[in-house]
Amino acid sequence: MVENRPLATVISHLVLVLGVIVVAFPLYVTFVASTHTAQDIVQVPMPLLPGPHLIDNYSAAIFGTSGSAASTAPVGRMMTVSLISALVIAIGKIAISLLSAFAIVYFRFPGREFFFWAIFVTLMLPVEVRIGPTYQVVSDLGMLNSYAGLTVPLIASATATFLFRQFFLTVPDELVEAARVDGAGPLRFFKDVLLPLSSTSIAALFVIQFIYGWNQYLWPLLVTTSEDMYPVVMGIKRMISGGDAANDWNIVMATAILAMIPPAIVVLVMQKQFVKGLVDSEK
Repeated sequence: MVENRPLATVISHLVLVLGVIVVAFPLYVTFVASTHTAQDIVQVPMPLLPGPHLIDNYSAAIFGTSGSAASTAPVGRMMTVSLISALVIAIGKIAISLLSAFAIVYFRFPGREFFFWAIFVTLMLPVEVRIGPTYQVVSDLGMLNSYAGLTVPLIASATATFLFRQFFLTVPDELVEAARVDGAGPLRFFKDVLLPLSSTSIAALFVIQFIYGWNQYLWPLLVTTSEDMYPVVMGIKRMISGGDAANDWNIVMATAILAMIPPAIVVLVMQKQFVKGLVDSEK
């Protein structure tokens, strides 16, 4: 039983409010900066109230009409590239991981455990170890500056394979026997039994992998040289060309706000499924 202690309640609320302020204040400053001119932003102190240039700045960011000497690629195009890449990476990771875990758990073939541990060991290899050979393969296949180059090397996931394997091992054997008695083949059992049972896990992984794909920077930096294929995270860096006076910080901040919207929408829309997929033991 939890006792009602007013002092503890007040302290806990103060800590929560302080945490919200620490997290939200930089976002607020970013939004305010996106509504002012570049000259206003570099002034000391910078204004802390929204300005009158919100529509102008966001239009300039979305359509790439900034007069900056740095990259002026339209943010609308960059967000499209990021959205397609994030969706392909998230869906691809989930699909491949589901099939891999299904094969490892429900099929008996020589070297089954070896293949599982070979997949699992890749978790111990940092990205930097694999990125050179991966780039060479992508380059040799002519996949630079393409959606395939941005997504295909990233759609395999040892983590997701391991999580689905562990979940499939908890599925009662009675379900497998019942499906076999009813004449269901492996793919029918996978589609009608395992996929519905895995829905919350799939939702949680989709949110995580979508944000992972959206926030990619190092890999797109290597495989894209054309502004038409810049994802939005990389585009923000390309907008920063030098000192404060050389950058349109209002456009950069507007782009940063726009870049946060799709992941935030995904998290808000799938919040219940995401939390349930992480904490629900009765999946």
